[in-house]
Amino acid sequence: MTENDAEKVHQTSLRILSEVGVRLEHDEVVDRVIRAGASAGPNAQEVRFSPEMVGEYLKLTPSTVELDDRSGGTITLGSDSPSCFWTNPGLQILENRELRDITSSDLSHIALLCDALSNVDGIMGMAMKDIAPRHRDFVGVRVIAENSLKHVRALCFTPAGMEALAEMKQVFPGNWLSIGFTAHGPLRWTNLALDIFLRSSGYGIPTTVNGEPMAGATGPVSLAGSTAVGNAEILAGIVVNQILEPGRPIIYNLGLAHIFDMKFATAVTGGPENALFAKASAAMGRFYGMPSSSWVSTESMFDDSQAALEKMFGFDSHMAQGVSLIWGMGQLESEKTISLTQLVIDNEMIEYVKRYQQGFEVNSDTLQFELIKEVGIGGSFLETDHTLQNYRDHLWMPSILNRQARETCKGRLEDVARAEAERILGEDKGIKISQQESAELRRVERHYVDRSD
Repeated sequence: MTENDAEKVHQTSLRILSEVGVRLEHDEVVDRVIRAGASAGPNAQEVRFSPEMVGEYLKLTPSTVELDDRSGGTITLGSDSPSCFWTNPGLQILENRELRDITSSDLSHIALLCDALSNVDGIMGMAMKDIAPRHRDFVGVRVIAENSLKHVRALCFTPAGMEALAEMKQVFPGNWLSIGFTAHGPLRWTNLALDIFLRSSGYGIPTTVNGEPMAGATGPVSLAGSTAVGNAEILAGIVVNQILEPGRPIIYNLGLAHIFDMKFATAVTGGPENALFAKASAAMGRFYGMPSSSWVSTESMFDDSQAALEKMFGFDSHMAQGVSLIWGMGQLESEKTISLTQLVIDNEMIEYVKRYQQGFEVNSDTLQFELIKEVGIGGSFLETDHTLQNYRDHLWMPSILNRQARETCKGRLEDVARAEAERILGEDKGIKISQQESAELRRVERHYVDRSD
């Protein structure tokens, strides 16, 4: 997308918000936005935003978002920052070729594995079968925090759970915890989403605002039309968040958009169109001067060749387009499933693409004319000091991909990745949290479990 294309999308979205409007299914939020300058639509809970109002609240949105981990690291996301990577939420786990519901024990293993994988920057919550749905958000955060120092992206389930998350955020310094929510379109923000935004306001919690049009179903079948609808949903979400908490850090996410498969009547998340939506997300993020987001997904049920094809293309294309935050590491089956094997493979994919994007410099030091002259015709560079001293700086060395002869090959990639995941989990002995910090998280957890029961 060119800047002119982004301008056209922006102007169409402004017309959607001012002439069609958006439904906000939360009376208090509707009252707040109308008092802030929105106008009531023809039906209950429908509001319209003028272009001037949208522009006013866009100006309040910070251009960067800081995401902290608990080891003292900070990733600053901006519209042109390098991509960072998160896992995915899910309902099921594929382990040793068997599919089952995710439990809190599985989430602890996922967090432990992610803590050791160099390209995982954040871990998302899960729908754990052994935890009541109304407790899954804050229990999930506690489980992740006890097993990893990486940034935690909570999966929000209830407004009360959001209150628990806000209290848990105070246990550690910085933005070690973030949240997000998705519009359920077209042009509709649910009561739950808006209540999450409302109850999380005032804490400076980084928030991903997601538009999720499905081209051909909840958005026009044309990708440009669905982009305009999704952008309007995101702009409405940004306005609401800035009214509730001026200056709240926001990540723009149009990359969650997908298409409707007209043959099988399924949502497609790993097709070429998804990469185009990610491209649009990055372009619109740059247009608005804020970080962008997308997901890399696959329709494959298994950590197989289809998953490799769709996810490698996804990581390469999303990173090439400059998406700030890419999530979906470990993801299979259109986000329903996570695989520890796929998590290890995805980590390798990202490393591969990073090396490709790094390119190589051309200068007198890298051209090495004098060395070429010294070695001469028919000589060998293998024994030179230059090769010994510099090969690690120029040549990427994979962790699990096979580069051996057939006789010494360790096996199929998925088997090697599975063994690597088991090795990491077997060796991890690091302390991720102090007894006092764990006790405080569990105190908050007990309080909100007892209150809901």
